[in-house]
Amino acid sequence: MIKKSIYYTSILLIVAFISSGFKPNNALISDWFRIDGNESLIYNFPSLKNNDYYAINVPFKGKFFIGFKEAVAFKESQGKYNKVNTLGYLGKYQFGMETLKTIGVNDSLYFLSNHKLQEKAFVTLLSKNKYDLKEYIERYNGKIINGVKITESGILAAAHLGGPGSVIKFLETNGKRSKKDSYGTSVRTYLRDFAGYETKGIIPVKNAKVK
Repeated sequence: MIKKSIYYTSILLIVAFISSGFKPNNALISDWFRIDGNESLIYNFPSLKNNDYYAINVPFKGKFFIGFKEAVAFKESQGKYNKVNTLGYLGKYQFGMETLKTIGVNDSLYFLSNHKLQEKAFVTLLSKNKYDLKEYIERYNGKIINGVKITESGILAAAHLGGPGSVIKFLETNGKRSKKDSYGTSVRTYLRDFAGYETKGIIPVKNAKVK
């Protein structure tokens, strides 16, 4: 009887000892890890300042104008300034030489080598196209045509692809005539994919030229 008592007592002690190893201890949290209730957290992005986005090396930068520029560039050339496609379109935004001449650029080699000139040319063409299409922007902005919500940025992107005339035909035919480029990309696609970007800062200028 005594032996049994000792046996069971020993088992209970062993179980108690093992169980004590699983009891949670109060975790120690260092002061440097704590956040004061009144402490504000500061995030750099999203930012209301467009300039904050120039340092980010990613193709898409939100719905700001810089996002619009980079999205168009990525679609056109994957953002490569020295890109020349099989049809001879040039640079980051894939300009045709005839289009460049209309905004005052006549040297294709200099254009390819000058990144700042390419950026200026893109904005200048936007200004020119916005002037040519301002009545259509006012008339159709916000409307749904052929399943696409029409916006100013979409119109400007589509004009970059196929020219103002192709955009006008799409709008006036209620989307029945949607011009495609030589690679099969349609005006409707650009109207859809580049809708809703911030382009109000682009000033419409008649016969705009690169300065």
